[in-house]
Amino acid sequence: MILRGGIDASSVVWLPDMPPGSFRADPFALWRGGHLHVFAEAFDYRDRVGHIDLLIFDRDLNLLECRTVLKTPWHLSYPFVFEADGEIWMLPEAFQSGALTLYRARRFPFEWEPVCEVPLDGPAIDATPFFYGEKWWLFYAPSHSKLAKKSHLHVAWSDSLTGPWKLHPLNPVRIDLSSTRPGGTPFARNGVINLPVQDCRATYGAAICILEIDCLDETQFSATVGEMLVAPPWMAPFTEGLHTLATAGSVTLIDVKRMDVSLHGKLGRVDGIIRQRLKRANVFRR
Repeated sequence: MILRGGIDASSVVWLPDMPPGSFRADPFALWRGGHLHVFAEAFDYRDRVGHIDLLIFDRDLNLLECRTVLKTPWHLSYPFVFEADGEIWMLPEAFQSGALTLYRARRFPFEWEPVCEVPLDGPAIDATPFFYGEKWWLFYAPSHSKLAKKSHLHVAWSDSLTGPWKLHPLNPVRIDLSSTRPGGTPFARNGVINLPVQDCRATYGAAICILEIDCLDETQFSATVGEMLVAPPWMAPFTEGLHTLATAGSVTLIDVKRMDVSLHGKLGRVDGIIRQRLKRANVFRR
């Protein structure tokens, strides 16, 4: 497991650079028809409005195609893609629109249609759904303040993916700059929900740690912090952040960051990585 064994340098291949002043981040993926479909935020500092790109890889993780598949007047990021109820869904962050919108694939992977808004206690940041205990749970950071975006964890639950959603009475269920903002694909292990979250103490998205949620129901919440994943030194200069940990079968996806103080990149660069257990991988650069 990548959390315990670390990132093996021999299993990582970097994709070519993005154009100056742009990046990709927040990778999530699904296998379909023998191809790996990776969805990621694409951002250009010239217009500062993110959109969702799709990168398609073959079984050997050779890049076959890249194109934009979701673009709106407002910023989009964190394209959490998943399967449920015989459909494929995407729940991208779009808090600048004032809402969280659930999309369904009309023609996977290229065409997406909005299905419904998810009304919560304000627009959600990095909303992460997970089906567990016969209910849908939604983990997210609230957007009401700059600090809350990085240090508060809220939870909602529903019997149906399309709602209605109910807010957890203990919100915020956790306040901690080191372990609250969601950052990837949850999984259950030994009856415990493992939620990747971001360590934002040094900087936004400095590292990923696993929040081990051992008690979660409509009235209770408790969790402890487990393993942590940081960008290893051999990834230099991309060692200034790692803020996504997502899975797709035998493939693990992360992104890593470097700050660029050049004329082109004063505000930052991030790279995303695809890592496969069979020591073959691809990385897409942010």
